[in-house]
Amino acid sequence: MRAVGRLARHEARLYVSLGLWLTRRTQGTAGGRAFGYARGLGATPLGLAFVCVVETVGVSVLLRDMPIAHDVLLVLDVYTVLFVVGLYAACVVRPHVLTPDAVRVRYGAHVDLRIPLSAIGAVRRETRMTHPPAEGALDLAVGSQTSLTLELAEPVTHVTPLGRRRDVTVVRLHADDPGGLVRALMRP
Repeated sequence: MRAVGRLARHEARLYVSLGLWLTRRTQGTAGGRAFGYARGLGATPLGLAFVCVVETVGVSVLLRDMPIAHDVLLVLDVYTVLFVVGLYAACVVRPHVLTPDAVRVRYGAHVDLRIPLSAIGAVRRETRMTHPPAEGALDLAVGSQTSLTLELAEPVTHVTPLGRRRDVTVVRLHADDPGGLVRALMRP
């Protein structure tokens, strides 16, 4: 039951993100400097949403003589479109945030990892296209690419959307302005 509750909260965050995106607001950036990462992501989810809309229209035409099936699939299709657009919106309205004492590394509604600045051992701009699974590494790729690597002096606990905990010592992430984020992290 905990997993169902966590999934419901995750989905609620997607719809809140959709509302924030429509009103051009961000979440959790007060008191810090935001660094976006969704610029390279836009075409894929919005293209997928467009394909879902086309599919919705096609299925509606095909099922026009079967009202129950038409209505059920219409609800599922609208839900799918909102879900896909919500995934994109979550990435836009939940950027990485640098505060005086920590950096919040985020990826949509899935990941929100607070890393104290004192825990960061090294930071470097590093573009990577492949990310083989490694113990203690958290890879937050956008478009299969990361542009920044944070090596941690001490492990930080990452909690997955389903509540699984694991310690990470390397965080690879993408930022629209990786150089700016590196410079901001290296300032004393």
